[in-house]
Amino acid sequence: MMTRAGPEIGVASTKAFVTQLVALMITVIAAGRFHGLEESLEARLVSALRHLPRQIEEVLKLELQIKALAEQFVDKHHSLFLGRGAQYPIAMEGALKLKEISYIHAEAYPAGELKHGPLALVDAEMPVIAVAPNDDLVEKLRSNLHEVQARGGQLIIFADHALGFENSAGGDPEGGNPDGNPDTHVIVLPSIDDLVSPILYTIPLQLLAYHVAVLKGTDVDQPRNLAKSVTVE
Repeated sequence: MMTRAGPEIGVASTKAFVTQLVALMITVIAAGRFHGLEESLEARLVSALRHLPRQIEEVLKLELQIKALAEQFVDKHHSLFLGRGAQYPIAMEGALKLKEISYIHAEAYPAGELKHGPLALVDAEMPVIAVAPNDDLVEKLRSNLHEVQARGGQLIIFADHALGFENSAGGDPEGGNPDGNPDTHVIVLPSIDDLVSPILYTIPLQLLAYHVAVLKGTDVDQPRNLAKSVTVE
């Protein structure tokens, strides 16, 4: 299946991941026409995909905030990415990109299973990155994140709302909160349809990995020990 993403420059394939998600969604729409997909749902999916480029442009405007967060990772050796439901694979993508190009050990975990092991690792030296769109699972995710916060973890949340967390970087794009929690940062993304939100939330995680790698001075395009899959038998 052609993703039509253009030439891939970096070994850590960012464009490939995003465009594959879009291509698979288009495939779902095409297959659904022959298997009873409601016209209203098809129209919703098509509309969400059409609006996606503009919303990604809005996320790219958050780059300065993400770059500032990257400075906190330079001396870190481990990190934990959390997501629920469809966002768990996106957390995995964020962890993969960070470990590939910055050489920081990163692990992704379903947020609902936090108490099944990873919570034991959380301390002030373990950044925890959460993908938290305002969907049906957000209240359960909020509880998971409070557990991280209560144990002194450094918490970075990508959300389309403030989630009620005190935020040292400001709970909205307009400013800071001098009385906020210095270990919690909320980056507010544009609101988006749940059906395509995983695609949008991939972008800030990839940007974070990029800026951490740049600050550490690693080769973003050619990470050590890695090669494009098409060159390896």
